[in-house]
Amino acid sequence: MQERRCRIPQPIREDGAGATDPGPRDIMRDIENPDMLVPPATDAGLLPNLKFSFSDTSMVLKMGGWSREITARELPVATTLAGVNMRLTPGGVREVHWHIASEWSYMLSGSARITAVDQCGRNFIADIGPGDLWYFPPRFPHSLQGLKDGCEFLLLFDDGNFSDLNTLSLSDLFAHYPKDVLAANFCVPVDAFNYLPSGQVYIYQGTVPGPLEYEAVQSPYGLVPQSFKHRLLAQEPITTPGGSVRIADTSNFPVAKTTAAALVEIKPGAMREIHWHPNNDEFQYYIAGQGRMTVFAENGRARTFNYRAGDVGYVPVGYVHYVQNTGPETLWFLEAFKSDRFEGVSLNQMMAVTPPELIASNLHVGPKFLNALQDEELPVILCPWFS
Repeated sequence: MQERRCRIPQPIREDGAGATDPGPRDIMRDIENPDMLVPPATDAGLLPNLKFSFSDTSMVLKMGGWSREITARELPVATTLAGVNMRLTPGGVREVHWHIASEWSYMLSGSARITAVDQCGRNFIADIGPGDLWYFPPRFPHSLQGLKDGCEFLLLFDDGNFSDLNTLSLSDLFAHYPKDVLAANFCVPVDAFNYLPSGQVYIYQGTVPGPLEYEAVQSPYGLVPQSFKHRLLAQEPITTPGGSVRIADTSNFPVAKTTAAALVEIKPGAMREIHWHPNNDEFQYYIAGQGRMTVFAENGRARTFNYRAGDVGYVPVGYVHYVQNTGPETLWFLEAFKSDRFEGVSLNQMMAVTPPELIASNLHVGPKFLNALQDEELPVILCPWFS
């Protein structure tokens, strides 16, 4: 049987607009981005790039794991949040460090032990599993260590220009203080520091820690007053015919004062409805599946993007958008905001509570459309604040 050849996509719209592209070209990239190769006729004007893939970033490889990041350097529009994708081996350690930005994280797979200490010397030590969140306020020292299966996670920092490599690290601190000063500070001989690292270690290979109940250090000052951990997947989702939503903000994760987020599930054939957010820009991370998003801005500007697992999307505050599942599998993604609360406006629900006569005269639509605004069985994921 003769092999079936893949059709090479061409930048030609159904109405005949466009022309063939004989190359040179990256055909695989065009296949992954059909709505960028052939934009919908409704796209118009100029919008900045709102997509970047972690696959296109620079990897930092260390004994014990790796990291890669997307900041405003890679995606200039992303000014509110920066993202880091990190992997730790079993026993791999992201060393004790602290930074000027807050840290919000979602565990993608595996498990890790997190430790943190606040300004009063109170500590927090916990084990984190898939679907769990953690949050460290700015300048609180903390560390991460992979448990028996290692782990992979997404970190979000509340400054789009922040780099995870731009931190204050314990190893770097000791490397840049005279040994006699360290000896005087800790009341030990100078030779206690003969084997210090020469600079920032960042990630290193350690050993898998034992059970938490045996290895947790008890601080004489007690525990931090608010938990730095939240079990998002254990949270009861808001379900709709098209999928589900789980929201984490200060209403249920009080310590996370600078980052609110939602974990969104979109079933095949469904979509995250047309909506916008009035409080801040949206940073998206696609976990599984594939989809597309059209972003609409002022002066009739609109642009459509395609996303796959490992991609980052970004939507400036107030810009209207949807996310549609375009694949055969369930689409999962995170939408996060530099905010203490998750807020949004649903186009469907906004119109449903506006006088129908006004909608009819504004859009020249009839009863069929007006009645559909009241339909609770649409294959969309309704904004949860209206559910």
